[in-house]
Amino acid sequence: MAARPFMDAPVAIDNKTATGIFQYRGIPNTVLPSLPQLPASNDTAFALSYNKKLKSLNTPTFPVNVPLKVNRKLFYTIGFGKESCPTCLNGTRFVASLNNISFEMPRVGLLQAHYFNLKGVFKTDFPDRPQTPFNYTGAPLTASLGTSTGTRLSKIAFNSTVELVLQDTNLLTVESHPFHLHGYNFFVVGTGLGILILPRTLLNTTWLIQLRETQLEFPQVVGPPFVLELIIQAFGSCTVIWSFIPGGD
Repeated sequence: MAARPFMDAPVAIDNKTATGIFQYRGIPNTVLPSLPQLPASNDTAFALSYNKKLKSLNTPTFPVNVPLKVNRKLFYTIGFGKESCPTCLNGTRFVASLNNISFEMPRVGLLQAHYFNLKGVFKTDFPDRPQTPFNYTGAPLTASLGTSTGTRLSKIAFNSTVELVLQDTNLLTVESHPFHLHGYNFFVVGTGLGILILPRTLLNTTWLIQLRETQLEFPQVVGPPFVLELIIQAFGSCTVIWSFIPGGD
């Protein structure tokens, strides 16, 4: 087994290959493993094709019940920005952001602050959509990269069903980056390239096909190839901090 980084943006990366050998019982040591042929580190088509093959079970024991009624709709843009850094070169540094807001790590756990009613740890005013819409996939956008920082959460009603659109942007450059979605009962119902144009009847048609069965392309996208995803998240009946974090573990 072998793995290497994927990066479709023109950014220098550590392109080392990690390898591992699985030895099965009953196989003689004289059988030497061969190194698999890996795709190029910037092979976007291969990466997208691989992602579409990720499925989950859809059986009577583990049924797929995608909710068709959505209580809350969120639209998050993903991009780069700049923030002040007196000790950095030119006095600024690059940061990642959602809706042009970069997360600031609190000194106290978020759930701890919630349960003990600690003030000043976080705000619940994270915007449901970009405060200033723009041509997300236009020519590389290098001006007005100022990004606000803060520990800002989006407060969602108990037992809500949420529709979340992730829209990549060309702020400085485009990048494919993993996201960690902590929760349960969530479904990727579509991916596409460009700027998402959602049909108004998305959730009331047979076009809704969830990750556990298959994935599909949005039928109407425009612009250069920037990955976007639509996710439906059905919350359970408990109090949680739903972490949605670019990168990291």
